[in-house]
Amino acid sequence: MAPWQWLLDAAGVVLLLVLLYGLCLVVRRRVLSRNGGTFELSVRIGVRGDPAQAGRGWVLGLGRYHGDHLEWFRIFSPYPRPRRRWARTDLQIIGQREPEGSEAFALYGGHVIVVCETPAGPAELAMSSSALTGFSSWLEAAPPGTDWDQPRR
Repeated sequence: MAPWQWLLDAAGVVLLLVLLYGLCLVVRRRVLSRNGGTFELSVRIGVRGDPAQAGRGWVLGLGRYHGDHLEWFRIFSPYPRPRRRWARTDLQIIGQREPEGSEAFALYGGHVIVVCETPAGPAELAMSSSALTGFSSWLEAAPPGTDWDQPRR
């Protein structure tokens, strides 16, 4: 077989793999969204407040409410399980702000950055303002018998 035919076959295989990957991502997003409660959610873990690192470390993804947990899935990963999972009782909003500088390009348009305290340290979550309203309500809507107004242990 001539070298150009090998190249053509290789290009066809690569194109087929890219199409299958794209189809896998579409199907995965549909499966995650079928029960509702999903929204665009970007995450940055281990925030230290260094302004020089403002746009770095953000990972685009999807958030999903699943019972008393917020699950986070990377947007471009075919992996069906969440990469991060936070219990409702472990999250506490400590502030919010608008994206600054290069963060505006690293995040979805129109998103607000929410700084949350977690057992593992601070985490920044970026979401739309309507998703922030739902997120705040979800945090405050604890099951009966939960003392949400008591200090954390």
